Amino acid sequence: MKIFECGNCSHPLYFENGSCEKCGHLSGYDDASLNMLTFEAARSSLISDSNGNAFKYCQNHGLGVCNWLIPADEEQPFCKACELNRTIPDLSDSENFPKWQKLEVAKHRLVYQLTKLGMEILPQEDNPETGLCFDFISRQGDDQIMTGHANGVITILLSEADSVHREQMRKQMSEPYRTLIGHFRHEVGHYYWDRLIATNEKILNEFRNLFGNDQEDYGEALNNYYKAGAPADWQQNYISQYASAHAWEDWAETWAHYLHIMDMAETAYYYGISVKPKVREKSLQGDFGFDPYRQKDFDEIYKSWAPISFAINSLNRSMGVPDAYPFVVSQTVVDKMKFIHRLMPHR
Repeated sequence: MKIFECGNCSHPLYFENGSCEKCGHLSGYDDASLNMLTFEAARSSLISDSNGNAFKYCQNHGLGVCNWLIPADEEQPFCKACELNRTIPDLSDSENFPKWQKLEVAKHRLVYQLTKLGMEILPQEDNPETGLCFDFISRQGDDQIMTGHANGVITILLSEADSVHREQMRKQMSEPYRTLIGHFRHEVGHYYWDRLIATNEKILNEFRNLFGNDQEDYGEALNNYYKAGAPADWQQNYISQYASAHAWEDWAETWAHYLHIMDMAETAYYYGISVKPKVREKSLQGDFGFDPYRQKDFDEIYKSWAPISFAINSLNRSMGVPDAYPFVVSQTVVDKMKFIHRLMPHR
């Protein structure tokens, strides 16, 4: 993600900040300009320090789960991210609220990135056939409810916001990592498969050449995967073991990792991160002198990102914590990501 600054004192702001920690001006994210704006706290209305325009906060700001802005003269109560919510948790249960906050942080970051990529984001309420919405729910004893996607509805279980439960599930599923943002990116990948791939015969044929047969029985494929596991040589062709289960899961997993890499790459670009290790191996040298969202050649993005990822993993190991990116990316997977990158409207 890019770096944001206070419009009053230029102090750095995090994406989730509700105020500047240095000068105290209120802050919020303006989706139209892809920027954080700040406002004098003493004023009765939100007048931007940067451009003088008037804004209001999303209605969910009052609940402490959103800091996004809406132009003051517009009638809608919810921002671009919050209007995608179809179901929110029962807030009468005090344990639900902090979990919902964590889900909203991940979802807002997802919507930010999809906007940067130029992806169309249609609320399902207004677009019942092609739109997107989110259900944030608790199982409440119903084991049939799962995190997943179906017909534009992305369901995320509240339990995934519990770090202890998430770690238990990660170990149970033998996963190298399990994060909220990973869930959101994976599930929205299924949604965009329907939008980008299924309706375009030419692109669908390209997809099948790279990812395999999407017409294979999905339920049977998953059953086979859970019984037999991934093939021994899965790392040569897939980003994760689960990606080997079915072409749809390969797409969703690869899509999620494409988003991971693009977000890390943008952060590296805005922080001016480069690595020039004191070794002879040139492949460990990386420099982000370009905005990845403006780069057409994914090979250039990957070539700059991979050494930085290796360096971050090495720093993590210095602290005795797991790798930030615990994956091996084969050339076959890079080719799949190049295919995804070509589909992005932002290019």
